[in-house]
Amino acid sequence: MRLRILLVVSMATLFVATALSAKTFPLTAGQSVPAASGKIETGKDKNGNIEVTVKTEHLAKPGMLTPAATVYVVWFKEQGGEPTNEGQYKVENSLKGEFKTTTRLQNFEVFITAETDPTTKVPSDQVVLKANVQV
Repeated sequence: MRLRILLVVSMATLFVATALSAKTFPLTAGQSVPAASGKIETGKDKNGNIEVTVKTEHLAKPGMLTPAATVYVVWFKEQGGEPTNEGQYKVENSLKGEFKTTTRLQNFEVFITAETDPTTKVPSDQVVLKANVQV
């Protein structure tokens, strides 16, 4: 019985600690997708890494942009650093999307660009959404 109580208290403490460390940051839409909206949700995993979830709505498929692109790419950039390609951002037919990853960064910019190559090392100038994250 004591073990069960200890387990319940431990789980409740973990849940509250996780909820308190979670933060949300709004994404700002670029000129090419003015109807797009979204947010970035952050939290910490058991190793102290930052869990990052990007969620969007009303984001046009990259082929519908002018100029047209083939993919969206998520980038992280620390102040004074170079941007890093975190992966491809996929948009569903409902014009919604979601992307999850982890990072060790604490204060950084997140932005999504329209690209012709998902493995590009340098972001294009076609930024569709962006936000500054401080955890």
